[in-house]
Amino acid sequence: MSMPALPSQSQRYIRRPVGVDTTRPSIARVYDYSLGGKDNYDVDRTAWAHIEQAAPRYGEVGRMNRRWLQRVVRYLAGSAGIDQFLDIGAGLPTALNTHQIAQHENRHARVVYVDNDPLCAVHGSALLAQNDNIRYLRGDLLEPGTLLENRDVIRYLDPDRPIGLLVCGVLQHLDDDICPAGVMREYITRLPEGSFVAMTSFWDPADEDPELHALADQLENAFTASGLGPGRHRTREQHLQIFHGLELLAPGLTELDDWWPSGPPVRSRAPEQRLVLGGVGFKQRSNLSLVHSR
Repeated sequence: MSMPALPSQSQRYIRRPVGVDTTRPSIARVYDYSLGGKDNYDVDRTAWAHIEQAAPRYGEVGRMNRRWLQRVVRYLAGSAGIDQFLDIGAGLPTALNTHQIAQHENRHARVVYVDNDPLCAVHGSALLAQNDNIRYLRGDLLEPGTLLENRDVIRYLDPDRPIGLLVCGVLQHLDDDICPAGVMREYITRLPEGSFVAMTSFWDPADEDPELHALADQLENAFTASGLGPGRHRTREQHLQIFHGLELLAPGLTELDDWWPSGPPVRSRAPEQRLVLGGVGFKQRSNLSLVHSR
């Protein structure tokens, strides 16, 4: 599989964070509203209404994404033995956050949350300050050198030990002139061996399912019309490129409720729920590092 060229710094653009501006909808606040939170405004609820017009059961997508993240973190902090996590694009704190799941498996687990929206960082710092093993920092997925070289991040995470890198519901908000696979290649290169990358993002089934492809187009238009910026639905091949250089864990790149579900489905899956893919990749240890560890 060939890798696309990495975008230059001048090409990199992510929508300017809304912060406390109540005249513009915020992705973090809209997501908060979709989960039943209270940290949102009329402009966010109006934006959400645009999306629901295209997909009436879209509220289930956010909850599905949270359930997927919780299952992944439970596995990583438990069976996989990961004790430090970097959660990028963490948004506003909600119920059962990453640190709560990780520390249920390992009370010493460290979690650093990062978001480029200053409002998220303020809320996160206030709500999570009581736990010495977590931090909520303001930072950007696209900053030079990646967040793995951010001084505030590596003050709390050891860059030489395996990390659980969580990039859930973020890459779809990168516009077309930014290559998500290229961005993630920088992170994967810098991650220590033994690390994991967990990713979810919007999916365009393209030729796999023409009806779902049409819905993906409608949802992209709804994101633009709502003022939320890009909500790019990308193909399976484009998503697989994100895991270049990693071993993709079974069951592979799947619809979220197909990734180690906690039980049988209680209702039929809405079409909009099928338009998100998720996967977990493992950065294998080299033979040389295995020899040195003996």
